[in-house]
Amino acid sequence: MEGMEHHHTPGHHHGPDACRWPRTARLRHQLAHLGRPHSHEAADKVDAAMETSRDGMRTLWISLAVLGVTTVVQAVIVVLSGSVALLGDTIHNAADALTAVPLGIAFVLGRRAANRRYTYGYGRAEDLAGILIVATIAASAALAAWAAVDRLLDPRQITHLWAVSAAALVGFVGNEWVARYRIRTGRRIGSAALVADGLHARTDGFTSLAVLLGAGGAAVGWRFADPLVGLLITAAILFVLRDAAREVYRRLMDSVDPALVATAETALGAVPGVRGVGQVRMRWVGHALRAEADIVVDAHLTVVAAHRLAVEAEHALIHAVPRLTAATVHTDHTPLGSDPHAPLAHHAARPTTAAHEAAART
Repeated sequence: MEGMEHHHTPGHHHGPDACRWPRTARLRHQLAHLGRPHSHEAADKVDAAMETSRDGMRTLWISLAVLGVTTVVQAVIVVLSGSVALLGDTIHNAADALTAVPLGIAFVLGRRAANRRYTYGYGRAEDLAGILIVATIAASAALAAWAAVDRLLDPRQITHLWAVSAAALVGFVGNEWVARYRIRTGRRIGSAALVADGLHARTDGFTSLAVLLGAGGAAVGWRFADPLVGLLITAAILFVLRDAAREVYRRLMDSVDPALVATAETALGAVPGVRGVGQVRMRWVGHALRAEADIVVDAHLTVVAAHRLAVEAEHALIHAVPRLTAATVHTDHTPLGSDPHAPLAHHAARPTTAAHEAAART
C-alpha cells in the first residue's frame, strides 16, 4: 500500500506471482526463462559478480603480459636507435600496461561483500581506478611531450631505422589486440574503467604506426621528423585522455544511458496491475546496475497483493535491463482525495505526482 517499498530479497519465487498474469503474458515470461535461465537468489548474484570480476582479471593479466613483451622489445630498440618518437610510444605502452595494477586491485576489492559501512559493497573501487588511469595517461602525455621538445632543441642522429620500423609494427599489433580484448570485456561486464583502458591501448596502437613516419623522415635525411612525430603522439595521447576522462566522469556522476531508463519505464508499464510509472533512477556500482522505481497501483489492493506486484515489477526490470542486479520498487496508490505525500511536501517534491495524475485520468 502507500509508502511501501520493496527490496529484492532471497527466496522470492515466481509461481504465485505469475498466476495473476494473462495467459499470453505468462507464456512469454516462461519462454524468456527458458531462453535465459537465471535465479534471483542472493548467492547467485554474488556468483555472477565474481564471474564478471574473474573475466576482468583474466583480461587484465593477459593484456599486461602482451603489453609487457611489447614494451621490452621497444625499449631495447630505443636504446639502440635513440628514436624519441619510439621512446614516447614505449612510455605510453609501459603506462598502459601498468594501469592493470589499479584495475586489478579494484576488481579484487569489488568481490568483497557489502557491510554496514559500505552498504552497496566495494564496486566503486573501479571508479577510483579509472581516476588513476586518467592520471597515468596525463603523465605519459607530459613525459612524451618533454622528450619530443628536448629532441627538437637538441637534434640527434637516429640509427637502426629498420629496427625502429619493426618495433613500431610490433607496438601497433600488440596494442590493437589488447584494445579489442579490453573493450570487448569491459562492455560485456559493464566496466567503464576497463573500456577506458581499452581506448587508451587503441590510441597507443595508432601512435605506434606514427613512429613509422618518423623513421621514414629520418631515412630521407629530415632530422626533425622523429621529434615532430613525438609531438603528434603527444597530441594523440591528449585525445584519448579526453575520451577516458569523459567516460570516468560520467560514471562518477552516476550517468547512465537514457535508453536504459526508457527500457525500464516500458518494462514497468507493461506489468499487469501497474497503473502508472513515476521516477526511475539508475546508477552503476562497479560493473553492476542498481535501480529505484516508483509505480502506481490500485488503491484497494491489500498489502500482500501490492507487495506481490512490486516483486513482479522488479522481476520485469531484471529481465529487461542488462547488468541490473537489484531494484527497490516503491508502490503508490491511485488518488483517494488528499495527497498522501503532503507531510513530505516541505522536504522535497515527490516525483510520482505525474504518475498519480496519469493514473487518475485512466
